Amino acid sequence: MINVRKHEIYRYLGYSKRKQVEPTEEIDALIDECIQDLQKVITPQSVYKRLKLNWLDHETIEVSGMQVTSKSLAKNLAGCQEVFLFGATIGIGVDRLIKRAELTKMAKAAIYQATGAEMVECVCDELNEKLRQEVSQEGLFLKPRFSPGYGGTPLTLQRDFERILKMSSIGITLTDTCLMVPSKSVTAFIGITDKKTKSLSGCAACDQQDCPSRKE
Repeated sequence: MINVRKHEIYRYLGYSKRKQVEPTEEIDALIDECIQDLQKVITPQSVYKRLKLNWLDHETIEVSGMQVTSKSLAKNLAGCQEVFLFGATIGIGVDRLIKRAELTKMAKAAIYQATGAEMVECVCDELNEKLRQEVSQEGLFLKPRFSPGYGGTPLTLQRDFERILKMSSIGITLTDTCLMVPSKSVTAFIGITDKKTKSLSGCAACDQQDCPSRKE
């Protein structure tokens, strides 16, 4: 069972108290119903590795044979000599419910999408906390996580994540265009540093201020 944050589901659906756009009682009840539906089918899993981080120049890093040139990622990982790579998913059951709902009730399909996104974020946050506690015993800290496909990093990095983490072991595969299956899956870099950094949740490390997953 995942303890979802309903305000985050509202945010994914476009609701906002600040903008005075809030769900009706009917929609709120439908959200509760969709949460219960998803709790029955999710299978949260994750995999991670702690690896040495090599700097080839001020904007290019190398991790276990993967080379990345990205100003945003380099900014995020500044000062780090190690990094965690991780993959997480809540399983294929969510995708099946979404496809079924798209044929019968689009409102439920949209809510399944939003709730699934929140659920996989919760799985990532839980793993993030586990890794934070692990490195804190060494007097170290974590940078905010940073996912492939954001901040100028190519989505093709998913192939390196697949190679390094063997993500098929938790049921994650890639399409020809490097999209992950199940769709509610996340991969990310998390830098390890000896300096305390501002805490951000979600994949909030890139420079895209309008990213829907950005939460400070």
